[in-house]
Amino acid sequence: MTTAARVAGVGTLVVVLAAGGYATADAYDVVPGIVTLAPPVPDPLPFPTAPGAVEPGAAPRALGDLDAQVPPPAAAPLQALVDGLVVDARLGPSVGVTVLDQLTGEVLAAHQPEAGRVPASTAKVLTGVAALTALDPDATLATRVVRVDAGTIALVGGGDMMLAAGAGDPAATLGRAGMADLAARTASALALQGVTSVRLLVDDSLFSGPTVSPGWHPANVQEGFVAPVTALAVDVGRLREGEYAPRSPDPSLQAARVFAQRLGELGVAVQGDPARTTTAADLGELARVESAPVVDVVHYFLETSDNSITEVVSRLVALDAGLPPSFDGGTQAVLRQVGMLGIDVGGAQLADASGLAAGSSLSPALLADVVRLTTDPTHPALRDVAVGMPVAGLSGTLADRFTRSDARGLVRAKTGSLPRVTSLAGTVLDTQRRQLVFVVMADQTPEGGQWAPRQAIDGFVAALAGCGCR
Repeated sequence: MTTAARVAGVGTLVVVLAAGGYATADAYDVVPGIVTLAPPVPDPLPFPTAPGAVEPGAAPRALGDLDAQVPPPAAAPLQALVDGLVVDARLGPSVGVTVLDQLTGEVLAAHQPEAGRVPASTAKVLTGVAALTALDPDATLATRVVRVDAGTIALVGGGDMMLAAGAGDPAATLGRAGMADLAARTASALALQGVTSVRLLVDDSLFSGPTVSPGWHPANVQEGFVAPVTALAVDVGRLREGEYAPRSPDPSLQAARVFAQRLGELGVAVQGDPARTTTAADLGELARVESAPVVDVVHYFLETSDNSITEVVSRLVALDAGLPPSFDGGTQAVLRQVGMLGIDVGGAQLADASGLAAGSSLSPALLADVVRLTTDPTHPALRDVAVGMPVAGLSGTLADRFTRSDARGLVRAKTGSLPRVTSLAGTVLDTQRRQLVFVVMADQTPEGGQWAPRQAIDGFVAALAGCGCR
């Protein structure tokens, strides 16, 4: 055998032995391969089902339905209560009252129910009803920043007057969206473009007409009862902390100045003072923040009786209806929408949507029909108006009323207060758990403030709650 043949044979033997050794190692799972002496891997167990991973059932109800078999209270005792109220000197000579059975709509007692009177803030119930039937309750209002040109950006208002000056609070309604968040997103977008200095414009042209109603007392803005109505604002235009703090005469420009400050804190220099524009809304977006949903905004103005936010919402209803987003357009849109729900609004007059302006007139009968509509199961979207109203002795503008009354917690109602005007409209449970709708309107109360007429009305409503009246 030649040397070459011997070398080839030895090489072949080495390869065979190596292959055999690898196969043996593979069989014992020492090296990777497909051969194994291990027992077969058992089939996997089925994927476990988490206890919570099931289709949800109906949520348990905290309270059951009111018993329809419980008879309504007798009319005569209720009428006696009404007759006593309307001659109470604490209310003055002009008082209208209606008491309805919530379930049937039957008028149980009344005094001049069809006569129009100054509603004050009870008018906000109509605005809430219009909003939650015309608008998407889950819709939010965007405050945006757009690019105008290489060195200019614009802050564009979408109707949110409750912006926070700093970071937004995702659990809040007032301050859900924040200027610090909007500035951070804007600064990031500008950094990607290599921009560190800008000129700032503000576009609040979403709303039209005057920002201050001619029917408001001139001192209302300075005293903090309302802000000029604009398409964006920080803290509803307040110039300092406090529910009734003075408001800025131009909330949009005030908001723009706050935004410029937030940008500066992030290293984006804003050249000069912010200026107004009306042509930025359709330009390319750099950043945005979103308000709380409309339904939460409605809850907010019903509970706190915020005039400015009510006017904002009426303008949104006007935009939806194709009407001018102004005081006139807002009131027309609200009354039109309420009328479309089957309420007779023929004699109604609204000077504004919040009830602050002079010149509004609603009847107790109309208000009672609207309140009853909010409790109607065939209009489930309106339940948020009913539950958004303050609760006696517990929340909102009723938190400090009925505090020592057996009616505490049994009354949900919208308050109304103006100089020499006191009103209350809502629902109450009597001792048999029959729900009654009531409206009391007094628009010539004596001088001396709200305490005395409120005491008279609260005593009347407490008597309704305590009345078995069979």
